[in-house]
Amino acid sequence: MSHSSSPAIPRQFIATGPLTGRIRVPGDKSISHRSLMLSALAVGESRVTGLLEGEDVLATAAAMRAMGADIERQADGSWTIHGVGVGGLMQPRTALDMGNSGTSTRLLMGLLASHPLTATFIGDASLSRRPMGRVIEPLSRMGADFTGAPGGTLPLTMRGLAPAVPIEYRLPVASAQVKSAVLLAGLNTPGTTTVIEPVPTRDHSERMLRGFGAELTVEIDKDGARVIRLTGDAELRPQTIVVPGDPSSAAFFVVAALLVPRSDLVIENVGLNPTRAGLFEVLRQMGGRIEEMNARDVGGEPVADLRVRHSVLTGIDVDPAIAPSMIDEFPVLFVAAALARGRTVTRGLDELRVKESDRIAAMHAALSLAGA
Repeated sequence: MSHSSSPAIPRQFIATGPLTGRIRVPGDKSISHRSLMLSALAVGESRVTGLLEGEDVLATAAAMRAMGADIERQADGSWTIHGVGVGGLMQPRTALDMGNSGTSTRLLMGLLASHPLTATFIGDASLSRRPMGRVIEPLSRMGADFTGAPGGTLPLTMRGLAPAVPIEYRLPVASAQVKSAVLLAGLNTPGTTTVIEPVPTRDHSERMLRGFGAELTVEIDKDGARVIRLTGDAELRPQTIVVPGDPSSAAFFVVAALLVPRSDLVIENVGLNPTRAGLFEVLRQMGGRIEEMNARDVGGEPVADLRVRHSVLTGIDVDPAIAPSMIDEFPVLFVAAALARGRTVTRGLDELRVKESDRIAAMHAALSLAGA
């Protein structure tokens, strides 16, 4: 008779001690992607320090190399990028493998849409199930042509158009990736490309585009929507970029320090872009003691050290308006909510069901196994 050797799933978790001291988290993934893409379009050499060297960002680096950019990691851990200029991307010889990176896929589709080349995007099984229709629609209006699997999933072949057609596009759903794709397509498009954003999303693209010298303006219309205008045929200047720590990575340590008694932890160099820092505000509303120290501006991005101390959390009704600024942090918020006093209610999370997995279902299953 055979017996299963699978380990029993623990139903109780006991902290071994408080979280104390000072730590740093890896570089911000969103900024890392964009720093490689825009550096590759600048004329001259850019240098990036603190780049997140995960598989998603490395997929972006490989794709930009395949289209002519010279990207190298230096002995000191920094990266140098010799760009080809806006409009200078070359025809890739093989398919662009995006791995599991939805960000790489959608932003690169935008970048290539206004170039006269053809590119095939492929990815792993998970990415190949994720819909790309949201980005295909506006890029098609700009002149790009897409062929591929039904429903707009990978593999997809895109034929760009130069000169592309400038458009005014109102985002039907809050999406920083769709917004960024349209703006990146607008770089090599004559005239003015406009994106209207009824609900604010992370604005790393706007900040970095301005930093590289693109002519970009942001206004608030009478309905409170952000109106972003980019003047095309841009010439980008090379930059030196310091990537701050990823708030999504810091989130796990913040929640752990809040939950474990006697914890007093400092997380250094955390990016606190207001379009990304929603989780920290929600945790403060729940009673979390999170203090910003040494606040500063790094390359147009707000950065600070976070001091986090053990706190007794209380459940709240989370304002749906804050959801876009913490869309990647809801899973760790669910952990905090499971251990908080009282009931926590969240709404407006449909986006979590179409990520690399159904994050709501995954967190429900995991927390149920842990006894929540």
